[in-house]
Amino acid sequence: MAIERLGIVGSGIMGSGIAEVAAKAGVTVVLRSRKQETADAMLASLGKSLEKQVSKGKLDEAAAAAVRDRVTATADLEALADCDMVVESVVEDLEVKKQLFAELDRIVREGAILATNTSTLPVIEMATQTSRPERVVGVHFFNPAPAMKLVEVVRTLVSSEETVAEAVAFAEACGKNPVVVEDRAGFIVNALLFPYLNNAVRMLENGTASRDDIDAAMQGGCNFPMGPLALLDLVGLDTSVAILDALYEEFRDPNYAPVPLLRRMVSAGHLGRKSGKGFYDYS
Repeated sequence: MAIERLGIVGSGIMGSGIAEVAAKAGVTVVLRSRKQETADAMLASLGKSLEKQVSKGKLDEAAAAAVRDRVTATADLEALADCDMVVESVVEDLEVKKQLFAELDRIVREGAILATNTSTLPVIEMATQTSRPERVVGVHFFNPAPAMKLVEVVRTLVSSEETVAEAVAFAEACGKNPVVVEDRAGFIVNALLFPYLNNAVRMLENGTASRDDIDAAMQGGCNFPMGPLALLDLVGLDTSVAILDALYEEFRDPNYAPVPLLRRMVSAGHLGRKSGKGFYDYS
């Protein structure tokens, strides 16, 4: 089954990013947020992204208008009823996601795929809240979705081969490079990435090197585009702690236990770029 109508639940940057990617691939998109004003703000964010691409010559006016016309915004979950796939991108809280999946299962037409954009949480826990666990899969886009080429397609113990194949085909139609991974915390990227990020904070906390030198070393020594502390600021320190907690809960590996400095910074409200202050000052 080709995905021709996509529902997206969530009002963050990932929601508008996935909407842009899908709409550019010719898919009709319904963006849903709990409030109409935040849904409209997502549309405005999409419009700004497209305008920037037009101004840089990456997209012409007609193509940008066509993308905008494929996307609608709503506060009504029932508007997703006839979607071929619904991707949730709400807060990384398992209980919130489980409740949402139970509601989506009631609303969205039989046979449609219910997908999660979670970066770490167990997809099977969401699947078991539905009457169609074989039609539930992880479809993890990376931020920013329009620029990042990777999508992790997460297969649970009960996902059907057909569901996985359709999710892979959808990612490919969006111009992405999908990889299939089993349903284990962190999947591929975060399971490898976050011990590295966590240990960079440990190195800073222990006084091994300064913030600037740690970041400069990993950029210059490994040819990474961004140092680990700057990357944590981009991801968000609260999000990073939540991911590390989920990884530690599943594997009990000390490398996944958030370094105390990370927790203290979150308690202080120093969350990175989104709060204006993290390891670096963005004010």
